[in-house]
Amino acid sequence: MDHSLSGLLCQENRAEAVVVDEDLYVQFEDSNASEDEYVDVLTEKEIGLGFGRDESSVLSDWIKTARLYAINWILKTRATFGFRFQTAYLSVTYFDRFLSRRFIDSERCWAFRLLSVACLSLAAKMEECDVPALSEFPSQDYNFESKVIQRMELLVLCTLDWNMNFTTPFAFLPYFIPKFSNQSPPAHIWSNIMQLIFTLMTEVNLMDHRPSVIAAAATLVAIDPHLTRKAVELKMSSVSQYWIHEIENIYASYDLIQRLHMEKTERDKMMQSSSPPSPVGSMAINKLEASVVSSAVTSKRRRLTFTDHEESRGTHDGS
Repeated sequence: MDHSLSGLLCQENRAEAVVVDEDLYVQFEDSNASEDEYVDVLTEKEIGLGFGRDESSVLSDWIKTARLYAINWILKTRATFGFRFQTAYLSVTYFDRFLSRRFIDSERCWAFRLLSVACLSLAAKMEECDVPALSEFPSQDYNFESKVIQRMELLVLCTLDWNMNFTTPFAFLPYFIPKFSNQSPPAHIWSNIMQLIFTLMTEVNLMDHRPSVIAAAATLVAIDPHLTRKAVELKMSSVSQYWIHEIENIYASYDLIQRLHMEKTERDKMMQSSSPPSPVGSMAINKLEASVVSSAVTSKRRRLTFTDHEESRGTHDGS
């Protein structure tokens, strides 16, 4: 099978043929299963999808920068369309999963924007009731025809083996928030957790971290950003003995989120008293900061290829 973009001609209805496993999105109040059984299903699902750090490879600086711009665009476009936050997170999961399997060289930076559009469109088809037409996605400095975006969607689908039903941290929040709160959680807890999750998302490869671990760590930081490792362990053991096996990963994520939160708070104070933030550093949720750290992807990746004819459709309008 030809897995280059030029070999993936398709009709739009095929690109939209993504099956949602509704059983995995059942809410607690609508299910006969207990909350623990529900979370067990989610954790088994995320384990099967292969989340976990690969220390053998590192993203180059230019890819990290391109990824950051892609996330910035995804978050802004999410706000434009009013998509749910899990839609943006899911699209970045597709984005990172794709980059772990395929290579985009530095001469085709426009391909990152095309990939961003395709991933967000596919995530919207999974999560949203009202999905905009491809022609409605903002192109800004790029001009992609709908059929080119459709081919990119199919390339993403094929690269991810048509497995688009990834778990996100948001599925675990209704479970962890009541477990960690001794009293009714404050009204702003959800927005605080979402801000922490999206701050982390700009810093790490999402395929390196299990969604349940991110959800637990972000919830703990939002409730109390000054916990010791022992305190985190006690919190997790009070939920279930299962999480004791993940305590190292949870505390590492807690420590990272806590540090990023403190750094962001300090930067916000500095920006308020000095110059306004740069365009790259301005995110859709409370101006999430855009610092870049090393993230890991698989080193052996298939090359993403484009024909000159197709590339002309994805280049800058002024070129």
